[in-house]
Amino acid sequence: MDPILIAVIVVVVAVGAAAFFVLRRGERGLPPGDSPEALPTSRKAAGRDAPETRARGSAGADSASRREAPATPAATHAPQPDDELDGRSDSAPEPDAVAALEAAPAGAVAVPSSAATAEEDLEALKKGLKSTRGGFISRLAKLFGKKREIDPALLDEIEEVLITADIGVKTSEKILVSLREGLERQELTDEDRIWAAIREQALAILAPSRGSMTLTGKPSVILVVGVNGVGKTTTIGKLASRLHDQGKKVILAAGDTFRAAAVLQLEVWGRRVECPVQKGKERADPGSVVFDAIKRAQEEGADVVIADTAGRLHTKVPLMEELKKVGRTVEKALGRPADEVLLVLDSTNGQNAIQQAQMFREALDISGIVLTKLDGTAKGGVILGIVDAHAVPVKFIGIGERVEDLREFEPETFVKALFEKPDDESLAA
Repeated sequence: MDPILIAVIVVVVAVGAAAFFVLRRGERGLPPGDSPEALPTSRKAAGRDAPETRARGSAGADSASRREAPATPAATHAPQPDDELDGRSDSAPEPDAVAALEAAPAGAVAVPSSAATAEEDLEALKKGLKSTRGGFISRLAKLFGKKREIDPALLDEIEEVLITADIGVKTSEKILVSLREGLERQELTDEDRIWAAIREQALAILAPSRGSMTLTGKPSVILVVGVNGVGKTTTIGKLASRLHDQGKKVILAAGDTFRAAAVLQLEVWGRRVECPVQKGKERADPGSVVFDAIKRAQEEGADVVIADTAGRLHTKVPLMEELKKVGRTVEKALGRPADEVLLVLDSTNGQNAIQQAQMFREALDISGIVLTKLDGTAKGGVILGIVDAHAVPVKFIGIGERVEDLREFEPETFVKALFEKPDDESLAA
C-alpha cells in the first residue's frame, strides 16, 4: 500500500478519535439534564414558550406574594406600639419587605376563580381560627371533660373563660344571662345543649354583620382607616385585587402622606394588581390626594376609589381631626359621603381593638370593620365584643397571608367554625 495513503488514513483516524473524546468530555461537564440533545428544549423552556415553567415559578413565589401584610415575617402579627407612641410616622420602608412583595409576579395575587364549596369554606375557616379554637374554645370543652353536672358553679367557670378570651365583660355577661335562664328552665341538661346555646347567642350578637359592601355610585369610594401596624395597606391591596378580579377599574389613593413606607407599599400593590395609584408629595395634605383620586376616577371612568389614610395613634387628636377633614373632602368631591368607611382592627390587640373602634367612631361614620390576623391569635373572641359594643358590622376577616384569606364575613359560617365542639383528639393535642 502506498505509504502516503497509509499516513493520510492514520491522521484521519487520530483526528476523529480526538474529536470524539473532546465531545464526550464536554458532554460530561454539562449539568444533569443539559446534554447537547436537551439544550434546545431547555433553552426554549426558559423563554416565553414555557408557561409550565412560569407557573412553577409563580407557585414558588406564593409564600412571599400572598402575605397578610407587606412586612417582615417577624412583624406580620405584631402591633408596633413604639412607633405610634413616640410619634414616628414617617419611617422609611423596610427594604426586605418591599423587595419580597415586588419580587412576586402580579398574577400570583389573583383570587381563584373557582368558588369553594360550603364545606371547603368551613374547613378553611376552622384552619384560620385554629389558634382561637385551641385557646378559649378548648378551655370551654375541658370544663365538660369530667361529665360534671350542669349547675350555676359551672356557668361561673364558663364566664371566666369567656372574659379571659377578650370577649369583654359586658358581652360575656349577656351570654351568661341567657345560659342561666336556660338552666332555670331546665333546658341545659347536657354539654351539647350548652354548646348550642352559646352558638345561638354568638349568632344573635353577630347577626348585624350580614351583608357585603354597598358600592352603588360611580365612582364608589372606600375610605380605609386604622392605626399603624394593623394591616391597613395590605387590606387595601387585597380589596383592590378582589374588585379587579370582578372586572372593576380601581384607583388607589395614597392618603397616608406621613409615611414614605405606606406610599411605597401601596405603589407596589398597585403594580401587582394593575391598579393606578394617585399620590402627592411627601407631607402633602391627605385630603387633596383623595380629592385628586376621585376627580381622576370621574375623568377616566373608574368604578372604585380605595383611599388609604394616616395611621398614627388613635389617641392623637390631630389625626382624628384630619380624618374628619378627609371625610368632608370625599363628600365635596362626590356630592355624597363615602360609600364605605372601613375600620381595620388587629385581632391580636384584644380589648384595645374595642377601644380603638370607639375612638374612630367618634371621628367618622364607620360603616364596617375589617378584623385582621385572626389566624395568629387566641383572642378571636374579640369579634363578639366589638360588634356587641359598637353595633358596627364586620365586613371582612383576615385568616391568613394569601389574598383569598381576606374573606367576606358570614356570621353563620364563622360561629359554626369557631364554636364547634372539639373532638377528643383535638383536646388531647
